[in-house]
Amino acid sequence: MTGSPQILLVLTSFPDNAHARELAELLVDRRLAACVNILQEGTSVYRWQNQIEAASEFPVLIKTTRQRYEAVEQAIKSLHPYELPEIIAVPVDNGLSAYLQWIAHETTEPNI
Repeated sequence: MTGSPQILLVLTSFPDNAHARELAELLVDRRLAACVNILQEGTSVYRWQNQIEAASEFPVLIKTTRQRYEAVEQAIKSLHPYELPEIIAVPVDNGLSAYLQWIAHETTEPNI
């Protein structure tokens, strides 16, 4: 994808579907993400403050670009109920070219 924006897959999770849906709609509406997948509820097991914890969470997959990442991160932090939300960005090195171009197009602010 020479000359095209770097595509990112941003991973997060929410303790309920309502917060995940609110984030998804905000990101797509503001053209910060082309697509957001809210997956089925699962269990996360982790260490927090020296205790082993388990929580039900909804994984969220966000397709965006490196250019939009900071705004995506800020949106997640502003809507997330956790003190330390999971926010991980993974660069997409390969994929269906037309799909990656669609992500780049959908996350570009329109010329009005």
